[in-house]
Amino acid sequence: MALKNRGNGVNTFLSGMAVLLSTLALACGGYAAYEVFTLRQMLNTTNTVSNTPTQASSPVAVTASPSPATTPVTTNTSEIQPGKFVQPAFSNKAEVELLSVKRIKDPETNNRDVINVQMRVRRLTTDSVGGGSAISIASTTARNPETSETYKGVAFERSTGSVALYQLRPNSSADAYVWVRVPEGVSNLDIFVPDTAAFKNVPISN
Repeated sequence: MALKNRGNGVNTFLSGMAVLLSTLALACGGYAAYEVFTLRQMLNTTNTVSNTPTQASSPVAVTASPSPATTPVTTNTSEIQPGKFVQPAFSNKAEVELLSVKRIKDPETNNRDVINVQMRVRRLTTDSVGGGSAISIASTTARNPETSETYKGVAFERSTGSVALYQLRPNSSADAYVWVRVPEGVSNLDIFVPDTAAFKNVPISN
């Protein structure tokens, strides 16, 4: 009877040990699973960080400095304003208006020592005028107002010749021109058209 009880005690002890070992095995297995899960999470995090592209630095806006304004070359480009240079001619029977006084190149010498004077002759009177009432455009001269040096026309063929008033109707006009040889460097002229009041300090345009 005692042996039977001892055997039952041993069985109970072994059963308890089996349960304890099973519990320990389950605990160890759970801990191992937890460690594996944690390790995988760490690996996944590392891979994610490694594969994440590095964010590019924000581009720095570069503002181009405005180029300095180009300083224009200063030249004498004075143009005659309409109606600024008008003088009576033939005792107020006509008037002469300067349209342009411009420096040009002499086609024969290639020098810029020629002034092209363009003008308009207008008949004012309604009275009859004689056949001799003509303005000799070719005889136009000029003078340097600073040095009083005088200049003459280049040649008769480099001008309109003359404008006859009797060929113009009252209040009608005719345009004319004359080339005058003026040295380079002169920027203003006094211009003298025959039978016409003088034009003073006329600018020369380039």
